[in-house]
Amino acid sequence: MSHSESPVPPIAGTAVVLPGTGSDACFAEKAFGAELRRRSIIPIAVDPDPRGVVASYLTALDEAAENGPILVGGVSIGAAVALRWAYDNPDRVVGVLAALPAWTGDPREAPAAASARWTASELRAHGLDTVTAAMTASSPPWLARELTRSWSAQWPDLPSALDEAAHYRALDVDELRAVTVPVGIAAAVDDAVHPLAVARQWSREIPHAELATVTLEQVGDDPSVLGRLCLAALDRIVPVPNR
Repeated sequence: MSHSESPVPPIAGTAVVLPGTGSDACFAEKAFGAELRRRSIIPIAVDPDPRGVVASYLTALDEAAENGPILVGGVSIGAAVALRWAYDNPDRVVGVLAALPAWTGDPREAPAAASARWTASELRAHGLDTVTAAMTASSPPWLARELTRSWSAQWPDLPSALDEAAHYRALDVDELRAVTVPVGIAAAVDDAVHPLAVARQWSREIPHAELATVTLEQVGDDPSVLGRLCLAALDRIVPVPNR
């Protein structure tokens, strides 16, 4: 079946998608929205409450699932929260879209968690403008634009949001093996913050999972590649008939 013939999966009418650490609903929408709408699935991109990131994500997931099972997904920590919610609520979810997973289990040794802790400390020491300028100077232009917007919106609570993310415990290996729902994973082959090895581990340990890969340059050129790849990976797990 060619990509153009890909039918609408009979999975869910709504998808809740969660941004990564320090990011926002705008990027989650860019990553997932277009492909979800192409499949007649309504995307709900969630803006984190920086005073309680995970709690705000869980509230959005719970509320969306009140009307029936949903598709859930996210980027980085958003993917970890979505996957844990699916693990805890298998009867309320039909699939998971996991983009750029950052760690398994304890985050202490993870590059993404270390980056979040360091950024939080720099923000407290030097303020938003100085740290944003340094980030802009050392980041690809597309990432600098995204983070400049989202960091500003979450200030002055951004440092606590970053610290919260850096301490979030993702599913460990035993829990990954107990995930019952299908999981489509997208990872970048050249992303040191979200190592490809983590995505490979998730795809290997989760019983019904597929992995697709991309480069950071491709994500920068078109963030919607993340959603396309996650859903294409999900297609390979959940075959659907031609219509």
